[in-house]
Amino acid sequence: MPIVIEHVHTIEAYRAIEELQRDVWGAEDIEIIPLDVMLTAQKNGGIVLGAYDTTTTPEPTLVGFTFGFLGLSPTGELKLCSHIAGVLKAYRDQNVGYQLKLAQREDTLRRGISLITWTFDPLESRNARFNFHKLGVTCNTFLPNLYGEMRDALNAGLPSDRFQVDWHIASENVVASLQGVERHPAPSALQQSGVPLLNAPRQQTWLHPAERALPLSGPSALVQIPANFQDIKAADLGLARAWRSHTRALFETAFASGYTAVDLLIEHGACFYLLQRSR
Repeated sequence: MPIVIEHVHTIEAYRAIEELQRDVWGAEDIEIIPLDVMLTAQKNGGIVLGAYDTTTTPEPTLVGFTFGFLGLSPTGELKLCSHIAGVLKAYRDQNVGYQLKLAQREDTLRRGISLITWTFDPLESRNARFNFHKLGVTCNTFLPNLYGEMRDALNAGLPSDRFQVDWHIASENVVASLQGVERHPAPSALQQSGVPLLNAPRQQTWLHPAERALPLSGPSALVQIPANFQDIKAADLGLARAWRSHTRALFETAFASGYTAVDLLIEHGACFYLLQRSR
């Protein structure tokens, strides 16, 4: 499908992004990032990109976007804060989001900036796989209930725990990921080599989190998460909250102990974060 990625410049295009936010997240107007914020950010070093389906008539249709603004890392390094990105449901699994991130990376590199950061829900396995495995991000920052109680359809009812990921866009790790290089063995092979699964299942179905987690030790570890957290949330909000609490404790402890999340591995439909110790 012919998709064109370009910078957003017109008032009509910014308005279309406002509407797309409603469609993607089911967000109320108070949750929408308005055109004046996006326009001002882009005029002052930020990046607003739109993905357009060029096959529609009478003109191309906006089907996705990404919005980022300039920021500073804790050490004072200039970075792009990639605040939000979305693609219409009908255009998912067609590499639209990937094309948007590639364009964002290229634009950021042209500005002499080598770091892009963003946040996402660590229990959303689809996003995790995209971020870690396809793009090559890493994460050692866990932000509990970052946004408080959220009102959009995807996030309502749960604490808004988030990973803040680091995308070092000029690094060998990122280049390898973008080239499709498989950087890590399958979870079963890792376990056979001695890498522990920290949260061994209480039930083989993996509907329920483990009651206890194994102690952290060694250079690497695996943490399993649900394959489809939204399904669990829709069926049993209490169980979804249990997963939230369980993984919050695991990730906060792991990151404080010097571990970094480096990949999201999938095997036989099961999803595993790979953690590696950096100190």
